[in-house]
Order: sequence, then structure tokens, then C-alpha cells
Amino acid sequence: MTRAVDPKFSPKVLLASDLAEGDVVFLGADGWERGLSRAKIAYDAAEAAALDAAGKAAVASNRVVDAYLVDVFVDAAGAPTPLHFREKFRAAGPSVRRDLGKQAWLQGAGNR
Repeated sequence: MTRAVDPKFSPKVLLASDLAEGDVVFLGADGWERGLSRAKIAYDAAEAAALDAAGKAAVASNRVVDAYLVDVFVDAAGAPTPLHFREKFRAAGPSVRRDLGKQAWLQGAGNR
């Protein structure tokens, strides 16, 4: 599906830290997801405001902490990639042991 993108608006996803697990999570269509590829993407200010409101509600209910919108590049297949290093690093998971944690689970489960 091709979407018209406002040239003045950078697409965004909502990123947070899961309180129970400590993992970085992204708000997806079915709730909080560990895989960035499953994140809902806001293509305009109204969609971004809805994501932000959902993040604030999740913070208020003690589900996640530090929920914020992240600018992303969306490739032709619809996959988002954070534009800034900090979020690229957080999305990839812990850097000490690539064979453990979220990054290993995502590779093993095919959940890219």
C-alpha cells in the first residue's frame, strides 16, 4: 500500500521501555511489540498525537516508562528504521551479547 507522505512530517513510531521485562518495546497494532517491524507508523501529526496519547496512557498505567515518538525512515517494503543513532542502538537490543536477549530471540523467531 502506497501512502501519501507529508514532506514536512517525518514518519514516527512510539518507543518505550517495558516495566516488567526491561526491554525496549514499540507500540504496534496489537499492543506493545519487541520487534520494530511490528510498530505502528504515524504518517501525519494526527496519527503521531494518537500514538503519543497511547504512550502516555501506558505510562500512567505503569505498563511502560519513557514512552516517546521516534523519527523513522520507512523503506519501500514498509519497514521502519530509526533515523537517530540512539534509537537504532536501542532497537537492536543489548550490545554485549548478541547471542542472548531480544536480538537473539528476534533472529531465531524470524521476527524482524
